[in-house]
Amino acid sequence: MQSIIYIGNKAQIKYATAVATEFNKGADEVLIKARGRAISTAVDACQISMNKFLEGIEIKDIKIFTEELENRNVSAIEILLGRI
Repeated sequence: MQSIIYIGNKAQIKYATAVATEFNKGADEVLIKARGRAISTAVDACQISMNKFLEGIEIKDIKIFTEELENRNVSAIEILLGRI
């Protein structure tokens, strides 16, 4: 079972808690998605959840790409966390 967490403007710790909650509910993988300025928050939330909250979790895949909006391009990232 895979869960998806979209990163926005909240504090990093809120998203790290959300990741820990999903794994504690029984998710095998958690996909974290972010665009633009939220990319750094996504990376920090992953590191906080792996180093502070959870053991036995690793980064399985990272995808970096560009999303084309109406009149501009926005960088995006998807980080897949999974159980070891």
